Order: sequence, then structure tokens, then C-alpha cells
Amino acid sequence: MARALQTARPRRRSPGHPTAGGVSCEGRCDEGWRLRPRPLLWAFVLAAARWLVRPKEKSVAGQVCLITGAGSGLGRLFALEFARRRALLVLWDINTQSNEETAGMVRHIYRDLEAADAAALQAGNGEEEILPHCNLQVFTYTCDVGKRENVYLTAERVRKEVGEVSVLVNNAGVVSGHHLLECPDELIERTMMVNCHAHFWTTKAFLPTMLEINHGHIVTVASSLGLFSTAGVEDYCASKFGVVGFHESLSHELKAAEKDGIKTTLVCPYLVDTGMFRGCRIRKEIEPFLPPLKPDYCVKQAMKAILTDQPMICTPRLMYIVTFMKSILPFEAVVCMYRFLGADKCMYPFIAQRKQATNNNEAKNGI
Repeated sequence: MARALQTARPRRRSPGHPTAGGVSCEGRCDEGWRLRPRPLLWAFVLAAARWLVRPKEKSVAGQVCLITGAGSGLGRLFALEFARRRALLVLWDINTQSNEETAGMVRHIYRDLEAADAAALQAGNGEEEILPHCNLQVFTYTCDVGKRENVYLTAERVRKEVGEVSVLVNNAGVVSGHHLLECPDELIERTMMVNCHAHFWTTKAFLPTMLEINHGHIVTVASSLGLFSTAGVEDYCASKFGVVGFHESLSHELKAAEKDGIKTTLVCPYLVDTGMFRGCRIRKEIEPFLPPLKPDYCVKQAMKAILTDQPMICTPRLMYIVTFMKSILPFEAVVCMYRFLGADKCMYPFIAQRKQATNNNEAKNGI
């Protein structure tokens, strides 16, 4: 990272200082840091208040928002949501055509906003500030986030051609769809690079400026499989567990450096119906109560969390309970819970479909 985050070192108190040997006004003592009950209780109060009263959403109008994996799925929907909020968008994807399709949708939204602004001006409704249409732009870049140098070179182009990034949405992800012993090493490495390592590189590219101005927002789109795992997708689970750990450590480092202007949000959705895990099935009796998430719903919930500076969101909320249960129950009890839900082998139909599709493609190509 261009600049190391540094924490302030506690000052030593002289023996005659009023707070020597005891807790100071900053909560420090000779033995080191002590837990202060008042801020701890206040944190619980604030968390409870967020459940009862939805905080006001912040504005991202005119801010540069970069989204990886913007060519399809959740990345495309994130782009459309940020466009509706008048953010200036930078879209990264390995697929140039699909990325341009997303950009076309964004430009359509911008044109609608411009028309609405013009109508409001004609009607003499000037109470709200209206951003000029020239500020509403979308930039597309073909970038393979699984390649470090590609990320750094593209990031430099963004800084020169667009400006500094205020909101970074690390969304790009892949899945191999193979059992561990059947998965080629190259696919395992690819999964780790795109789903985990890429977050290191994009953050290193854009965080230094955020630190300088103490402003920015880093969004990590992970998965519920980064909080608890299942059989058959070892590489995917490992990559998501890794990125959850990266995000949490980064959040703590920013807090330790007292960079309160830089926000972080961890997004951990349950299975989303984007086709990425097509065929994945839990127990049929449970499915009506825990169906795959609609992509629109997933992104709208995530946007609420991002715009209210919520540190983490699991969708649906049942995922919080599952994560908690996994933390306190014995392993064998967790296994029993998985078997009851049908989650122990839920990926097997998906892997079988992937294998069938691969065999069909090989037969079609005469391999």
C-alpha cells in the first residue's frame, strides 16, 4: 500500500500526573488499554436505534463510483442503482460487450434524469439542487481483476481520465463448479485471484487518496459462503472466507488510524438467482421458506446499507442466525443442522449440471 496506516502511540504519564496509574480521559492506563463501558454500551444503543429508525441515506451525486464485474448480475444492478442516484460511474469488466451494454443502460437513466431536471426547471421548481447533465458520465474499462498488473494499469488510467474514486464496489466473482479433486489447479488459482486477491489490488490502488482526504467508501460483495461453508465448493468458500477476513481487518485498521471519513460495508447475501449457481437446491420442504434471492431485492437491500454507512448486511436476516448458530454449536450439531436443511449437499446438483455442460461442449467441439 502506498501509505501505511499508522495509529497514534499512547503518551506516557509522569508519576505525578492526575491520571497516572489509572484510566485517563482517553481510556488509557499504565497497564495499556482498558475497555470503557460507556462507549461499549453506547455502541449497543446506536445499533438498536438503527433497527428501529432507518438512518438518512447519504448522497453520492457527482462522486466517482467504480464497480468491478459490472457487465452482468449484481454488478450491473449496482451500476443502475448508483446511476439513479447521480453518481459518476466507472465500470470494470473482463467482457467488453456486456460492460458496454451496462453503460448503455446507465446512459438511458442519465437521459431520463436530464429530462426530469429540464421539466423541473421549466415548471419553476428550483427548490432542489439539480446537477448538470455533463457531470453524469459513465466510463467503461476492460479489466481482468484476476491479473494484478492489469488492475494497477487500469487504475492509473482511471485516475488520469476520470479522477479519484470515492466509492469502490468490489463485486467481481467467479465459481469453478468442480469437486476439489476434479478441479484443475488453474481454476482454483483463478477463483482465489478474482474473488479474493483482486480486493487487495483495487484497494491498494484507490485507498491512498481516500486516506489523504479522509473520505471514501469501500464495499466488499462477499457471500454467505464467506461466513459458513458447504460441501463441493472448497475453492469458492476459501476465497469468500478470505475476502471477509480482508474486509474486517481493513475496517479495523481504518478505525485504528481514526480515518472515520472512510466507510466500509460488507455484503453477504444468501444464494442469489443470477444463474451463477444454477441447479443449487436445499431440502424441498425448506425451499419455500428460504428461496434464492431475487437480484433486484439483494442489490436494493445492499444499497440501503451502503448509503446509510452500515458496516455489514446479510440477506436475508436469517443468515445472521445461521452464522451465530455455527459459532456456538458443536461441529456435529452443525452437521445435523446442515443435513436437516439439505445444505450439506446443496451444491451437488449445480456441480453435476456444470459437469454435464462441460462434457456437452467438449463433445460439440470434437474434443
